[in-house]
Amino acid sequence: MHRSIEGVHLSDDQRLDWLRLIRSDNVGPCTFRSLVNHYGGAHRALAALPDLARRGGASGPARVCSRQEAERELTAARSLGVALVALGESDYPRRLMMIDDAPPLLAVRGSPAVFGLPIVAIVGARNASAAGIRFAERLARDLGAAGFAVASGLARGVDAAAHRGSLASGTIAVLAGGQDHIYPPEHADLADAVAAEGALISEMPLGWEPRARDFPRRNRLISGLAVGIVVVEAARRSGSLITARFALEQGREVFAVPGSPLDPRAEGTNDLLKQGATLVTEAADVITVVRPILGEPVEAAVAEPDAPPLPAVEPGGGERARIVELLGPTPVPIDDLIRLSGSSPAAVHVVLLELELAGRLERHGGALVSLAVHPAGRPLLSLSPTEALGS
Repeated sequence: MHRSIEGVHLSDDQRLDWLRLIRSDNVGPCTFRSLVNHYGGAHRALAALPDLARRGGASGPARVCSRQEAERELTAARSLGVALVALGESDYPRRLMMIDDAPPLLAVRGSPAVFGLPIVAIVGARNASAAGIRFAERLARDLGAAGFAVASGLARGVDAAAHRGSLASGTIAVLAGGQDHIYPPEHADLADAVAAEGALISEMPLGWEPRARDFPRRNRLISGLAVGIVVVEAARRSGSLITARFALEQGREVFAVPGSPLDPRAEGTNDLLKQGATLVTEAADVITVVRPILGEPVEAAVAEPDAPPLPAVEPGGGERARIVELLGPTPVPIDDLIRLSGSSPAAVHVVLLELELAGRLERHGGALVSLAVHPAGRPLLSLSPTEALGS
């Protein structure tokens, strides 16, 4: 359901329920939204989790985050000056709401006022050249002078330069771990400076130490915040190119800074230019492209904090088997599952929720789903219970 992004405000109990739901096993942002919309609120969705996971074939009881755990996280967050802002609330970044997998709750340290500025992301190599670092800092400073906030990932190299260049005008650092685990550790002082004039954001719980697989997840938030992203330096296999891919999927503008064909750090950016990215040599190149976009209305589909549940749907055994049979390790559109199974959209979505909460389904961008794959390379549903448990 599409609705205005203004006007949502959670009560204390609703915020606890939202936190419990998103911290429960196998509940990601897309599943959270499906659950809340299907059951009319997080409270009713929490009550349904164990039965959904059991019907999906979970190997054991579903772990549901307890009220005590959620209360402890909220208390710890407040002690660090971190607010948990809900999707749809006025302090939630506007453009981030537009992406399909926007975090239901965003941990924010600093001033959410920076989200009111138009945002451009600047990303690039950790082992950036001196010229790349100097250009990123200058570009961030010039964009700030033109009224833009700059988002990046607080990493070494280009990211740090982008934050330094925009400290005075407003900058946003997106973290891969919890707010109490700044990475890299030597950027703790830079993180404090960012919080003083801008904001640090994370979707991860306090205490979460970032792992390699958490950085691509973070990258979708960097691009999702922004009207466009600028890649300053990037090798062919680079996290910055993952951010550029997310930006394209999210309908954001992609810009690239040309570099020497002899420098491996420019191979990725030069490839982006060949593929149609806008060439950037100064801030005006970015501003000219994004200015017309800024006047467009920003709307997003957000989960209702408390709404009537949808009519109860209980797929029969044959119907459930027919839907599952259509799934495999290759991602397929949910619309195809509905069409080929002959089931109602509600029935298909219930079966997908069951499988996901049992850890047997993966969601992909563009409303695609697939069976989760065992490390041995076979879909989990094709394994015996012993194999699926990994024993």
